[in-house]
Amino acid sequence: MRVLILGSGVIGTTVAYYLARAGHEVEVVDRQPGPGLETSYANAGEVSPGYSAPWAGPGVPMKAIKWMLMHHSPLVIKPMLDLAMWRWGLQTLRNCTEARYRLNKGRMVRLAEYSRDCLKALRAEIGIEYDAREQGTLQLFRTQKQLDGTAKDIEILNEFKVPYQLLDRTGYLQYEPALADVQDKFVGALRLPGDETGDCFKFTNLLADKARALGVKFRFGVDIESIERSGARITGVRTGDGLLTADRYVMALGSYATRMLAPLGIRIPVYPVKGFSITVPITNAAKAPESTIMDETHKVAITRLGERIRVGGTAQLSGFDLELTESRRRTLEFVVSDLFPNGGDVAKAEFWAGLRPMTPDGTPLVGVTSIDNLLLSTGHGTLGWTMAAGTGRVMADLISGRQPEISMEGLTLARYG
Repeated sequence: MRVLILGSGVIGTTVAYYLARAGHEVEVVDRQPGPGLETSYANAGEVSPGYSAPWAGPGVPMKAIKWMLMHHSPLVIKPMLDLAMWRWGLQTLRNCTEARYRLNKGRMVRLAEYSRDCLKALRAEIGIEYDAREQGTLQLFRTQKQLDGTAKDIEILNEFKVPYQLLDRTGYLQYEPALADVQDKFVGALRLPGDETGDCFKFTNLLADKARALGVKFRFGVDIESIERSGARITGVRTGDGLLTADRYVMALGSYATRMLAPLGIRIPVYPVKGFSITVPITNAAKAPESTIMDETHKVAITRLGERIRVGGTAQLSGFDLELTESRRRTLEFVVSDLFPNGGDVAKAEFWAGLRPMTPDGTPLVGVTSIDNLLLSTGHGTLGWTMAAGTGRVMADLISGRQPEISMEGLTLARYG
């Protein structure tokens, strides 16, 4: 079967690889000159099924007000006459209940755990190297209230049999000894030992090479102009290279999927949430993180990627704006310097911003649509890297006519009616 994939980020590239491995003829088209050059380029580096959770949850509206008043705020909302943003915000607020949080987190953990297992199998199968580490995630709490608030998440971790450790200061220093210099700033931590880390951009490019070896054709530097439809089927995609046709089409354009789908009558509640990162060269390995640290107060992740420290965070609602904002850089520099003051040279950091495709309930949109030969693979938010391998495997199964190994309940557009 001929399959055309729109988008060559980590999701589109991983879907392409699994489809080619299943024997399909695959073509990928992207406006960038290579794979993984937008949201996948410099994300936080976490492969964190244990930390998979929707942003919408009980108490979040009040927390959001507090966050926006912080000097180093994890949340920024730029007032705009953007109906899509306000509609998405209201849908997110509706998901801030206990029942919906548990339902949404369960769906996310299901796909994320499966994806982590698929990534392990893929790594063993093709020997891909991307600065991977299997040393878990450490969620750090500066207050007792934050530590006590883990109870609800722990219930869900127990329900899905996700391993975890609740640690005091002595406990978390066993895993992140460089924190000894600042241990008095934290009261405890939640460790998720099943989580991993790795360079998403490096992975995406290496996997693209493996996909090419299986016959996948990549068209880079090609603008996608529109999707043509006749009745209940897509008949082609109009691009800068002309009309491209296939038997099946996969939408993997992240935040930009919303614009492409609207003319087809498919409206998806995906909105771009801007995130920032800095990449810091390590100057003292003994004073740098061993794996991934999540500062719960500032919602900033700090990850060890080879000889670099990746620091990622901030949720900014400002449409498709990709401007690099210095105040956001200062926040990331503050957090990494606060935790690992002697680990890296912040003055030499590379600053980056990307658009995370977020759904109001946190769960991505994966699978079939009302159009017979169009499938979605978007809306992964901050968890595209975490969920990439599982998404690729599920999409290959669906297109190949096989039953996926996990339930698709709640993962498709059908949950929005």
